[in-house]
Amino acid sequence: MRATRDRLARLRIAMTYFWRHHRLPDLEDPRRFTEFVQRRKLIDRDPRMPVCSDKVAAKAYVADRLGREWTTPTLWQGDVLPKIPSWPLPLVVKSRHGCNQRAFVRSLRDDWEAVRRRSKAWMAQPYGLWLDEWLYLEIPRGLLVEPFIGTDGQLPIDYKLYVFGGEVACIQVHLERETRHRWMLFDRQWRRFSSPTRDPDPARPSSLDRMIEAAETLGQGFDFVRVDFYEIDGAPRFGEMTFYPGSGLDPFDPPEIDLILGRLWAEARR
Repeated sequence: MRATRDRLARLRIAMTYFWRHHRLPDLEDPRRFTEFVQRRKLIDRDPRMPVCSDKVAAKAYVADRLGREWTTPTLWQGDVLPKIPSWPLPLVVKSRHGCNQRAFVRSLRDDWEAVRRRSKAWMAQPYGLWLDEWLYLEIPRGLLVEPFIGTDGQLPIDYKLYVFGGEVACIQVHLERETRHRWMLFDRQWRRFSSPTRDPDPARPSSLDRMIEAAETLGQGFDFVRVDFYEIDGAPRFGEMTFYPGSGLDPFDPPEIDLILGRLWAEARR
């Protein structure tokens, strides 16, 4: 039975990878970063990964290693949102067990009942099944509410640090994720080496060195993890830890970056 499940998982992973990358993944001897993500989904069952990806448990994990000031406070957690929000606005509602399951409530004009319906749908289904992302199935289903940490209703810039073998290799910078989402890659000296957008380079965050040090602290003992931060009033703020970025299905631009990051992952495994 287990052998059959493994064969089916391998087939699903190969099919979804081919759909996005137009080639089959090498799961036995991966060379590309995106192939390493697929192999991790198949074989890596590190029990630390669900803890670090759990949006509730990760805060305690990070606070223990970096300090509580690095985390965003939790205003509420539970299984069913109350009929009326009783927390200061603006706020964010998230699932603790999934990705891209969040809703922003900026004012009393926003439809709270619609947010409740969305959150109920998040709770109704396990996350991670269809892309074979094992670790999300190990996280207890739940909801949490946090204060909104952007400025003037706008989301902050998202800094995603790629950590291989405890060392930051690059920073992926995400802009305007709600409206005109785009991203670019910088090395740790803030030199841009990926150009999928013609935007001018955003300013180097004043707390980048602290972000790098924190990401390398959290990344110790993992061959790869992506650690995300924001900068709030000049201070770094932890976002999340991710072990399957984009589920390994998002192409890099230029494609050579997939091979460059794959070599770093291979070196970290050795």
